[in-house]
Amino acid sequence: MSMSPTLKRFLEGRALRYGLVKHPATSAAADSAAAAHVEPDRVAKSVVVESDDHYLLVAIPATHRLELGSLHRRLGRQLGLATEPEVERLFTDCAAGAVPVIGQAFGLSVLVDDALLDEGDVYVEAGDGEHLAQLCGVDFRLLMSDAAHGRFSRSAPRRGAEHTH
Repeated sequence: MSMSPTLKRFLEGRALRYGLVKHPATSAAADSAAAAHVEPDRVAKSVVVESDDHYLLVAIPATHRLELGSLHRRLGRQLGLATEPEVERLFTDCAAGAVPVIGQAFGLSVLVDDALLDEGDVYVEAGDGEHLAQLCGVDFRLLMSDAAHGRFSRSAPRRGAEHTH
């Protein structure tokens, strides 16, 4: 499989052009960026959150960490991270760690971090852990035009740059 069939149908049904970038198997967006030799700020990663049995997908740069407090304030309700089994049930044709940020294809509401809306090309997990789908920024912004947006994340420390005291 080179792409989630659900994602492929969704993109093609909207006549959106995309490219596929193959990379060695990974299980995280930041690792996919490195493996595909793509700037990690241009790779969008998915964080699935839950509130009262309602799931939302938050799209943030692969280099960032989600700030749940920002989401609480923005949405006015408590949220928690979805469990792996919950994510597997929502994304049945996707590999673990390869959930596309285009949650609309899977019937989920999406929130997108503003940092992704300024990029030229945006790369999203294609669903199989071995490909990124490359979308031009205009098409990505079009896909996210109905999504709530704001600053929901902050830059994470680079690997190996963390200090312990």
